[in-house]
Parts: sequence; structure tokens; C-alpha cells
Amino acid sequence: MLRWTVIFLIVAIIAAIFGFGGIAAGAAGIAKVLFFIFIVLFVLSLIMGRKSV
Repeated sequence: MLRWTVIFLIVAIIAAIFGFGGIAAGAAGIAKVLFFIFIVLFVLSLIMGRKSV
């Protein structure tokens, strides 16, 4: 999932460079949402892994 976040972030940066504001904002928004989902899943996996030990 982190790979998708990086891909959307790169798309947003490239779109911003070429002046496609709407596409850049959309891709940046998707990257932001995916990043926060990744962080939540990462923290949950740390907590669940800790309890099984």
C-alpha cells in the first residue's frame, strides 16, 4: 500500500509541474488517504504482533 502512496505522490508532483492543478490535487489527496490508511494498518499490526508474543 505504501507503494501506491508513492506512485500517487509522484503523479501529483509531475501533474503539478506541468500545470494540471485538478489532477495534481486529486492524486495528492489519494496519496494522503492511502498514507494514513497505511499508518493505521502498520500501528495495528504492531499492536497485534506484540500481543501474540
